[in-house]
Amino acid sequence: MNPSPLSTANGSPTQSMPERPPHLVWGAPTAAERGPVIATLRNANHRNAVGSHAGGYSVYRALAIAARTLAHDHIADLTDTAPVEHIGPHPQWCDAKKIVSLDPWGHLVGEVFRDHLARGYDVRPTIAVTRAHIDMPEIRAAIAARRVRADGDIVSAHGSVRVMKAAIDPVWYLPGIAERFGLDETDLRRGLHEQTGGMYPELVTRPDLKVFLPPIGGTTIYCFGDPAKLGDGSTPLACRVHDECNGSDVFGSDICTCRPYLAHGIEIAIQMAQAGGVGLVVYNRKEGRALGEVTKFLVYNARKRQKGGDRPAGYFKRTECVAGVRDMRFQELMPDVLHWLGITRIHRFASMSDMKCDALIRQGIAIDERVPLPDDMIPPDARVEIEAKLAAGYFAGERPRGDYAGTVGRDLNE
Repeated sequence: MNPSPLSTANGSPTQSMPERPPHLVWGAPTAAERGPVIATLRNANHRNAVGSHAGGYSVYRALAIAARTLAHDHIADLTDTAPVEHIGPHPQWCDAKKIVSLDPWGHLVGEVFRDHLARGYDVRPTIAVTRAHIDMPEIRAAIAARRVRADGDIVSAHGSVRVMKAAIDPVWYLPGIAERFGLDETDLRRGLHEQTGGMYPELVTRPDLKVFLPPIGGTTIYCFGDPAKLGDGSTPLACRVHDECNGSDVFGSDICTCRPYLAHGIEIAIQMAQAGGVGLVVYNRKEGRALGEVTKFLVYNARKRQKGGDRPAGYFKRTECVAGVRDMRFQELMPDVLHWLGITRIHRFASMSDMKCDALIRQGIAIDERVPLPDDMIPPDARVEIEAKLAAGYFAGERPRGDYAGTVGRDLNE
């Protein structure tokens, strides 16, 4: 790949800086007509978006600049950073109602906005696509139980799994966000401004800026099998959409079913890929139902200490007592990442959540089969959670056990 047209050898712009921001037309049919998203502070005249790049890390970047460990005018050298796999464009990218919470062109800025970079605009990627291996003891256990094969392609003899993964920072198209939630755009802007302590005054002073880069966590996707099959409209897909739970996902806490369901989702994704389909895990940074880890731990204490002990009847009530609401994940925005991948149908969806399923169906993504968490994967201390969710209307289905390969094979043949 050629060196980035953004800078010369000494890091200075290749041409004199333009004085006007580039146009930005969300949902335009091509990248050239859409224009780049620019939220740089290097030249305020270039900004066509509110906020700052890097999502939840933007404050650390500000601190680094204030502490003089990072130059305020640093420009990234994007040489050799292009995606390792080809993704898009898909028809959903050109529909302003389909994708409202990420920039579908965010991984291709070095290619599709090359002219803007050469003219001195500070255009930054909001998506990165790479390859990796994942290694989990649950996968080795699945190999030992012969539910997953060490095929030497997707799964190595040692149990590591080859994946494509992509990191996605949030980019919100405010008119689309407002419509998705049934809000007036002005009310949305005012609420975001006021409830963040006035952090982004441009939300209310610059209604002409329609795009917002919020300081929140983003999404990571993991693709099992051939990524080119994700949006082809015919290859069977197994998918798990998972919301972050650091205590369980990373440290193995047994008070909830999060890591077991994550491992289960990865397992059925691998099985589908090995049967000729493709698997996908979408990992959203929404810790503690987007209430935050501090709130989540307070709720844990309240549940354990309440009169009568932890029980299903008080599961959601204790959350509402502490947080004022039982859930703030807002699954309405969740389907956007699947639209980015061109997905219109999920053949096997590893989820018991009606909120997730309903959000996908409302956005035109069909679901053929829902796969609940097997009973033998539920930790004893998480029984309270699962029984409370079932009582609240979560999907139960027929709990699968053993080898799922036969089901996957039927999906491929029908």
